[in-house]
Amino acid sequence: MLNKENNPANTERIYNTYVQLNNRQEKIRPILPLKLLKQGRNALFPFDNYSNEIVNSKNALSKYLYENASALLKSNNKMDFRKAYDDFAYLESLNPNYKNAKKLMDDAQFKGTDFVDVYAKNETNMVIPKMLQDDLLDFKTYGLNDKWTVYHSARQKNINYDYSLIINFRDIYISPEQIKEKEFTKERQVKDGVKTLLDSRGKPVKDSLGKEVKVDNFKILRATVYEFRQFKSCQVTAKVDYVDLKSNQLVQTFPISSEFVFENIYSTYKGDKNACDDNYLGNFNKRAVLFPNNEQMVYDTGEDLKAKLKDIIVKNKFRR
Repeated sequence: MLNKENNPANTERIYNTYVQLNNRQEKIRPILPLKLLKQGRNALFPFDNYSNEIVNSKNALSKYLYENASALLKSNNKMDFRKAYDDFAYLESLNPNYKNAKKLMDDAQFKGTDFVDVYAKNETNMVIPKMLQDDLLDFKTYGLNDKWTVYHSARQKNINYDYSLIINFRDIYISPEQIKEKEFTKERQVKDGVKTLLDSRGKPVKDSLGKEVKVDNFKILRATVYEFRQFKSCQVTAKVDYVDLKSNQLVQTFPISSEFVFENIYSTYKGDKNACDDNYLGNFNKRAVLFPNNEQMVYDTGEDLKAKLKDIIVKNKFRR
C-alpha cells in the first residue's frame, strides 16, 4: 500500500518496514528446526528474501533525505539548517559517504549555529584589571559551547554574529583597610592530678577499708587575649545583557554581583594560652600581613563572578 501511494514521504516507513520484516525472520532462523511433537515433523516457516527491497528502499530513502536536506540548506532560517543537519546525519548513518553528504552536513551545522560575541563594558569610575576581564571572557574554560551555540570573546572574520553577550560593570565598592582590636579573658578548668578528699572539718575521708579517698584535682587556667582582625572587602555589581544583533534589540538583562572579603585574624596573650579553646590556638601563630591592593581585591572577585555568569548562561539560552 505504501509503495502504491508513490509518496516520497513514505520512503523511511517503507525502508523501516522491510528491515523489521527481515529482522523478524532472523530472530526465528537461529532456533530452527522446531519439532511439532504431536505431528512428528518439523514446523515450516516460509522465509522471504527482502535483500533487494531493503537495498532499493534504502537508496530511495537516501535520495529523499539528500534532496530534502539540500532544499532546506537554501533557506534563510537557522531552524531549517538544523533540520538539514539532522537529515544529513541520518543519511550518513544509513548510507555512509553518500555523495557529498558529509560536507553538506558540516555546512548545515555552521549555518545553523548561533555565534555569540562576548565582551565587557566598564561603566564604573575604576579601572577593571585586565586579568579579570581576560579571565571572565575566556569562554573556553566555561565549557559552554554546544552543538548550536559558539561563544567568541574576539570577533572572527567571515562570521556573521547572531547575538552579543555584554558584561556591564556598573559599580565597584572597596571598603577601607580596617584593623579591629579586641581584648577578652579566657578561663578553663583542667585536671591536675589527684588529691585526698577532706570532710567539712578538713580531715581526710576514708573508705570502708580505712584507706583515704582520692578525687581529681582541678586547676583554673587564665589568659588575657589581645585579638587583631584585619578586614577589607570588595563588591562588584554588574549586569549581563543579551542583544539580538539581527534586530538590534535587547533580549534579556540579568543582574549579577559578587563580593570578596579579605580577613586575617591574629592574637597575642598574657597568661596560659591553654585557657583558650583548641581551635583558637592557631591564631597565636599568625601575624599581621599586608593588605591586598585594590586591583587584587577586584580580581579576586573573579571566580565567584565567573561561576554566577556561567549559571546565568546555562539557565538562559539565547534561542529556546
